[in-house]
Amino acid sequence: MRAIVVGAGIGGLVTALRLHREGIDCEIHEQGERIRELGVGVNVLPNAVKELAGLGLLDRLEEMGVQTHELIYTHRLGHEIMRRRCGRNAGFGYPQISLHRGRLQGLLLRAVYERLGPEAVRTGHRLVGFEQDAKGVRAEFADRRGETMARAQGDVLVGADGIHSTVRSLLFPGEGPPLWNGVMMWRGATDWPEFGTGRSMIIAGGTRAKLVIYPIAAGGRPGTKLTNWAICEQTGRPGDPPPQRQDWSRHADPAGLDRHTGRFRTALLDHAGLVRATGDCFEFPMCDRDPLPYWTRGRVTLLGDAAHPMYPMGSNGAGQAILDATSLSGHLAGHADPAGALEAYQHDRLPSTSEVVLRNREGGPENAIDEVERRAPDGFARIEDVIDTATLEAIVNGYARVAGSSREQVNRDAGDRTG
Repeated sequence: MRAIVVGAGIGGLVTALRLHREGIDCEIHEQGERIRELGVGVNVLPNAVKELAGLGLLDRLEEMGVQTHELIYTHRLGHEIMRRRCGRNAGFGYPQISLHRGRLQGLLLRAVYERLGPEAVRTGHRLVGFEQDAKGVRAEFADRRGETMARAQGDVLVGADGIHSTVRSLLFPGEGPPLWNGVMMWRGATDWPEFGTGRSMIIAGGTRAKLVIYPIAAGGRPGTKLTNWAICEQTGRPGDPPPQRQDWSRHADPAGLDRHTGRFRTALLDHAGLVRATGDCFEFPMCDRDPLPYWTRGRVTLLGDAAHPMYPMGSNGAGQAILDATSLSGHLAGHADPAGALEAYQHDRLPSTSEVVLRNREGGPENAIDEVERRAPDGFARIEDVIDTATLEAIVNGYARVAGSSREQVNRDAGDRTG
C-alpha cells in the first residue's frame, strides 16, 4: 500500500511516521518552498503524548519542552477559580508537554527524514487536482507559477493541508472561507523569570477576553523560561468576514497591546511586562469551520485542521491531529480495502472531533471561567460564594471525556508505549 500525504504540518508528519511504523509506504507533498519552524507555544496533552511516545519520541519531547505541572484558571481580574494538576502530576501515565510549535514540527520532520529517507518530503508542491478509480488515486502538483511539478500515484490520498485545505476545497467546492467568531489573538514568547512552580500554566478570563501564559522551554539564563503568552479579545462580531487570512507568521506590534493587557490582573507575574519584552509578536483571527458530514470520498480523506479546524481552546488542535494519524494508520494497516479503511477511520474520528469543534465554540473547558464571570463580573472574595466545585469539575471533565483526554481514557491501555 502507498499513501500520498498533502501537507507537512504536525498532522501530516505524524501521519507519515505512523504509516511507516505500520509498514505502509508514503510520500509527503508540501506547498511551501521550505518548512520553517513557525508559531509559538503549543500544549500536547497526555493522550497525544502517548501516541508520540509510541513513535519513540518521548525523550526528545521532554528534552525540548516543559512538563506542565499545574493549570490555574482565574477570573480576568485575577481571582483564582480552580487549580488542576496536569500530566504525571495528576496521575496520567504520560506527561503533558508544552513546547514551541515550530520546534515540534522540526522534531517530527527530522524523524521523517531519518526513517523514511531524504526524499520523503517534497516541498514547493501545490496540489492542483486529483482523480481516482478502483485501482488507486492520482494527484498533480504545481509550483507557484502554476507549472506542473510532479504527479503522484498511490492507494490513498490524505489531505493534511490545514484550515485552508486544497483537498477539502476540492471535496466541498461550495464551502467558502473559514468562519470568524470576532475574536483576535495575539501571541508571542520570550525569556522571562519563572513563575509559580516553574511549570505552571495560567488561563485568565473567558471567551471574550482571555490571557494564557505558560513556559515552553528552558530560558537562556538560570531562573528563566522561554515563556509563551496569548491574548484573545472580541474585536468584531461573530460571522463577520475575518480581517485577514489566518496565518501563523503574521507579525504584530507588541507596543500596541497595552490596552489589552490592562484588562487583566495576574498575581504570579507581570504579564504586561512579559508582553512588552517580546520581540516577535504574531496576530491572527480565531477561525474554525462547520463540522462536515463526511471526510472521505473513495480513496481520499481529510485529517487534522483540514478535517476539523477548531478554536484553540482546551489544548486540542495539534492533539486531535495526532489522534487522527494513529487512527488512520491503524485502519489502513488492518483493512485489505483502502477505501473501506478510510471509511472506518472517518467513523472512528469524525463524531468526536465534530463535538470538540462545537464545544470549543462555547468556550471548551474554559467555559468554567465564562460561567464564573457571568455570575461575578466584578470578581469575588470566595469562589464558593459564586459556584460550587462540582459544577466546575463537571464542565472541565465533561470536555476532557469528549476530547479523549481524561485520565481514565489515557491510562486505560497505557501499558509501556515509550519505546
